[in-house]
Amino acid sequence: MKHANVAFFVPHLGCPHRCSFCDQRNISGSIAPPSPDEVAKTCRAAAQKLNGRDFPAEIAFFGGSFTAIEPEEMRSLLQAAYPFVKDGSFDGIRVSTRPDAIDPQILALLQAYGVTTVELGAQSMDDEVLARNGRGHTAKDVEHASGLIRQAGFSLGLQMMVGLPGETRVSCCETAKKIAALQPDCVRLYPTLVVEGTDLARWYRQGSYTPLTVEEAADLTAWLLRFFEDRNITVIRIGLHAEQSLEQSCIAGPFHPAFGEMVYSRVWRNRLLEELESGDFAGKKLEILVRPPMLSKAVGQKRENIRWLAAKGYAVKIFPDENLPEKEPFWIKEVKHCI
Repeated sequence: MKHANVAFFVPHLGCPHRCSFCDQRNISGSIAPPSPDEVAKTCRAAAQKLNGRDFPAEIAFFGGSFTAIEPEEMRSLLQAAYPFVKDGSFDGIRVSTRPDAIDPQILALLQAYGVTTVELGAQSMDDEVLARNGRGHTAKDVEHASGLIRQAGFSLGLQMMVGLPGETRVSCCETAKKIAALQPDCVRLYPTLVVEGTDLARWYRQGSYTPLTVEEAADLTAWLLRFFEDRNITVIRIGLHAEQSLEQSCIAGPFHPAFGEMVYSRVWRNRLLEELESGDFAGKKLEILVRPPMLSKAVGQKRENIRWLAAKGYAVKIFPDENLPEKEPFWIKEVKHCI
């Protein structure tokens, strides 16, 4: 389903820590936080463009730690946005923050100004990984804050990073399991990038940190995507937005402008391989029919999934079929030639 966010970045404000991977100025592409007047002006313009919409739309405050900024500053930004929720221009307000910057008083303030979703930057549920990367909170803090958010009636979002220093594939998968146990309404998955000016950049140059390759990150994130989808947890974002400032400042790590598309493609080829291996398809010429919106994901970037399956012993061609039911994403059939 289509969804629109009018996003404001509040870089670094309120955050008492400097995490190993973090340089919000480069990640957000912005230095100064928005003023209340800028928030109101942008929301007004967006509301006019979205007039008559038939899809959800929210105002979002991302970057930094929104609920850790000065209370009056937070209130002024919310006051600027709230009228556009009250008049129905937007369905609600979404904020992102740290797990240790949530308490009942803060949640009451958010609720009073139309906030409907609170996202927590969990990043990992492994305390050793959190400590090594200077997060300044524990997995218990994530669990506690998540409980408060759900009890107060907000939608809960959790953000997870892939490939942090000290993390293994096993601990990454354990983090996913612990996040799923908190029953979030949505999840964001971010590969760890080495950004200039961060501790990660220093560790990378010293040789004490080796980031994941694009291939490694895509494979692991594909496993995570499928894990959450199988538990009916919506993954609303994979990878950071490919801002020009981020591309210029990223010195290493699995940066790819179409990382999300790559991950979805991996999920497709893994599912196709499982289906092919479960049947009598080896050595046969096959056609795979998919629903038209899924064609690019099934074929893969530059037809890589077709080549990958061929290397596994399956000669396939993939075609769109608009008659396939929504609950049946693909259909495999053998191509037989008459003489």
